[in-house]
This record gives sequence, structure tokens and C-alpha cells, in this order.
Amino acid sequence: MLKLSRKIGLLAFAAGALLAIPPAMAEDASATAAFKDIQATLGTVPDMFKTLPDVAVAGAWAEIKGVQLNPNTALNGKTKELMGLAVASQIPCQYCIYFHTLAAKANGASDEEIKEAIAMAAIVRHWSTMLNGSQVDLATFKKQTDDLFAAVKAKSQ
Repeated sequence: MLKLSRKIGLLAFAAGALLAIPPAMAEDASATAAFKDIQATLGTVPDMFKTLPDVAVAGAWAEIKGVQLNPNTALNGKTKELMGLAVASQIPCQYCIYFHTLAAKANGASDEEIKEAIAMAAIVRHWSTMLNGSQVDLATFKKQTDDLFAAVKAKSQ
């Protein structure tokens, strides 16, 4: 009986806490609709959306919902989140690194895949620095790259 009483008390506390959280408000109708959809989709409206001006909320949410959260795109959720982590590691953005690491794991990424995504970001950054800093001729680089892939293709056939 005491356990049931504790559970009811905990539920009442959680409900009270949820009701105490101010809903996301907007004067713009499209922002209001977007906040409602964010709440319905995510179960909450993260503060990041509240930092936007009203005119930008609907567009920002449409971009995230249409690409990042959409399971019917060319890339699966794990790949998208590993890419997000790789980019976030290079920007660098602590918020994005934290989010995309958890999102990648939620989409099935292993610790090794997470390490590899970060390593790929580092490799690309390293070679970009070398090529740009050395002012390597872009046309020559493209020719060498095309030749390399043609040779790889020929060797595989």
C-alpha cells in the first residue's frame, strides 16, 4: 500500500512539474503551430527553438522534421547523426557534439562507429588544411583524383 501511495505521489509531482513548465508561446501563427507540432513530436519544446525569432520557428522545425527526423530519406538516422557528430566535432560545438552523440547511439551507432566518425572528421580537416595551406592546384588535384578512381575501378573489373 505504501508503494502505491509513493507511485501516486510521484505521478502527482511529475504532473505538477509538467504543468508548471510554461508552454512555448508565439505571436506568429506559424510559430504557434510549429511549437504545437514540436511538443507533439518530441514531448517537449527544447529551449533551442525558443531562442529563434517567431518568423524562423516554423522553417527551422520543418528542416529538422523533414530531414533529420524523417525515416524516409536517402540516409538512415544513424548515418545522419554520425555526420552531425563529425561536423559538430569540427565546428566545434559542445551542444551539437553532446546531442549528436546521444542521437547516434539512439539510432544504433556503436562506440567504435562514433570514434570512427570523429576520426574521419579529423582526417578530412587535416588534409584540407594541408591542401589549402600548400595552395595545391585544384585542377591538378581533381585530375589526380579522377585518375586514381579510374584506376581503382579498372582494377576491380
